[in-house]
Amino acid sequence: MEKAIKKNTTAANPVASNKKQFLKKYLYWFWGLSLLGILAVVLLFVLARVGVFGKMPDVHDLENPDIYVASEIISSDGKVLDRFEKEKRIPVEFKDLPQPMIYALMAKEDERFREHSGVDREALFRAVVYGGKRGGGSTLTQQLAKLLFTQRNDDEDGTVAPSSGISKNPILRALQKIKEMIIAVQLEKLYTKDEIMVMYLNKFDFLFNANGIELASQVYFNKHAKKLNLAECAVLVAMLENPALNNPKLNPERVQKRRDVVLRQMEKLKFITAEEYSAIAGTPVKVDFHPTKDLSDTDSYSAYFKYELRKEARAILDDYEKQTGKHFSLYKDGLKIYVTLDSRMQRYAEDAIEKHIKYLQDIFSREQKGRQYAPFYAPRNGKVSLQTIYDKLMTDAMKRTGRYKYLKESGKSDEEILKIFKTPVRLQIFTWKKERDTLMSPWDSIRYHKHIVQAGLMAMEPNTGNIKAWVGGINWKHFQFDHVKQSRRQVGSTFKPFVYATAIKQLNYTPCTEISNEPISLGNWHPRNDNGRYGGSLQLKQALAWSVNMIAVRLIQSTGSDAVIQMARDLGVESPIPRNPTIALGSSDITLYEMVGAYNTFANFGNYVKPEMIWRVEDNNGKVIKENTPQVREVMSEIYAYTMLDLMKGVVDIGTGRGLRGLGVSAEVAGKTGTTNDNADGWFVGITPKLSAGVWVGWEDRYAHFASTGIGQGAKMALPIWAYFMQKVYADPALEISQKDKFPVPDAIKEGWSCEDLASYGGYDGFEGGEGAWNTEPDRTTDANNNSDMRKKDTMDFNR
Repeated sequence: MEKAIKKNTTAANPVASNKKQFLKKYLYWFWGLSLLGILAVVLLFVLARVGVFGKMPDVHDLENPDIYVASEIISSDGKVLDRFEKEKRIPVEFKDLPQPMIYALMAKEDERFREHSGVDREALFRAVVYGGKRGGGSTLTQQLAKLLFTQRNDDEDGTVAPSSGISKNPILRALQKIKEMIIAVQLEKLYTKDEIMVMYLNKFDFLFNANGIELASQVYFNKHAKKLNLAECAVLVAMLENPALNNPKLNPERVQKRRDVVLRQMEKLKFITAEEYSAIAGTPVKVDFHPTKDLSDTDSYSAYFKYELRKEARAILDDYEKQTGKHFSLYKDGLKIYVTLDSRMQRYAEDAIEKHIKYLQDIFSREQKGRQYAPFYAPRNGKVSLQTIYDKLMTDAMKRTGRYKYLKESGKSDEEILKIFKTPVRLQIFTWKKERDTLMSPWDSIRYHKHIVQAGLMAMEPNTGNIKAWVGGINWKHFQFDHVKQSRRQVGSTFKPFVYATAIKQLNYTPCTEISNEPISLGNWHPRNDNGRYGGSLQLKQALAWSVNMIAVRLIQSTGSDAVIQMARDLGVESPIPRNPTIALGSSDITLYEMVGAYNTFANFGNYVKPEMIWRVEDNNGKVIKENTPQVREVMSEIYAYTMLDLMKGVVDIGTGRGLRGLGVSAEVAGKTGTTNDNADGWFVGITPKLSAGVWVGWEDRYAHFASTGIGQGAKMALPIWAYFMQKVYADPALEISQKDKFPVPDAIKEGWSCEDLASYGGYDGFEGGEGAWNTEPDRTTDANNNSDMRKKDTMDFNR
């Protein structure tokens, strides 16, 4: 009876039955989907951990996070010349953080920071449920993970390539968060809470090149981080939310409100009192803004030195890694690179170049005014028209620009690109007063900058090989081409000492040896003395002093070209040298670095010593990675070396370099001037007992030059820079280089040679301080054996 009643009751109440069935199905699906969700999340974590969704940092990465610490370049006199840095950053330790900074950071970013293990489950649940409207779910450790490993891709060259950041795609965004959580947990296992906090503050970019809390303190408040007060700490913490919107320099009113939010949260958590909050809230933000210099906005002369230094330092680090397996980065490991450069000599060299190049630029600019194809000249042989030269040089220069390459990749035709290049735009041009913003077409900008006179200077110690000054150009931002070691230019008569040295060593000649000055032809080559004066004989000292071509040609005829080339190789010249007698007059293209190193051998008793720019490299703990010792080899005896010094002293005392005496240099100097065809290059290399230095002056293109040899010769373009440099060196007693220094005379020579009166020869008729009546200008004919590119061909007339 009861069963019947129950059956009837159930049948009579179908709604209750359906409800029960629905509940069962709901619970079944709920738990099933929940389990699937949990499994899916676990699977995503596993897949993310093994790198399926992108590379995850390994233990080494986590133990060596990318907190970039610049490597310092320290001069021989203890000055920090520059740094290798991707980001301007001065890391601080936790003990240097003021207490208000620690409280503000925890109050605003992660109030349970001391309690969780990288992931705050409560904050995460709140963020999921409320969609982030009541605060985010990321912990401070997760934010550090994002900064270190999921936000940026860094390049060893010092460039930083921003990634796409967190994707707007919800799936990718979720994967990003999962990766951050995994990394955060790992970070918590490796570092203390204090280390995580200071790492985050050291890494954060506060804009205006203020990377890290220390630089941010200096940029925005002009003080060290440890001296920040409560209000300043709250401002910097407010910036962590968005450093652009909450920026005290850009948006002071907005940042005031966000600062007060930080202070309110600090009061809520009892980190500060109500009185402290009230004293600051509502008051204006006080900023003492001192921006740092942009890394890319350097016009430092030493940037040329740094360009070469980076290559040499990397080679040292690569060798160290091969030997030890330990990798060092120039941009993040805080190395100490002790260089041979002397900051005082470097400054004197920079000042000397600026002083004289300004003078030359003024003359050249006036000379070029109104010329249709300025600043170029056609070669004297007339084989190529000036318009052809102009069109080719300008077009080639245009095609080397980033603007041209971008337009070409965009599908523009050459005609369209040329039209764009000839359309005026706002751009910056170099001037000696300061960089100038102007309206000019890119085409005219290229032409304008080809007018600019360029220069290079290098100085080194004779016995150690230590490079003391290196100026590779006049402005790195506009002219990123080093004229010390990167640029090879025709050397003209500065090559002649190599010919003389070969003859002295091979044939035992002395400065008094006489050589015929009669005309001579070698095959199809008919060199000549520029003033057309021939006949008789000249002593070697006279011939080199006045840079007489016939003597150099006869010497190489006697020794052979191969012997001269070998001498140049022994003296450290590695640039290509053509195997023909025209090299006697300087037809080769050689770097200033090689020329100074070669001449230095004569001052170092015949021993070549490799010019060095690095003395020692240390890691951030002071451990020596590499310490250089001089690389020396004997090239000739000290007697032959002194013979060359004696010859080249004649250049300065009675010859083409005598203008040095009118520029305040009375010291014992051995040197040689050089001027190439059509005044395209001016050289002077001078040696003193304690310092060897060389100067090159010219233009970007060899077809740009002075019209007259009067101003375009090496004695007028390069020698004055050498003189101005040495004037300041001599005037600085701390450098211990004096005008009274003398070259040691070998015992075998005693007092040297007694040649007849050299000054009695009329070598200077009408040439005041120039290459002289007996200059090195050869026959102005093109070398049939020279197959150089268009910029040199047809002007290779074998140079002074």
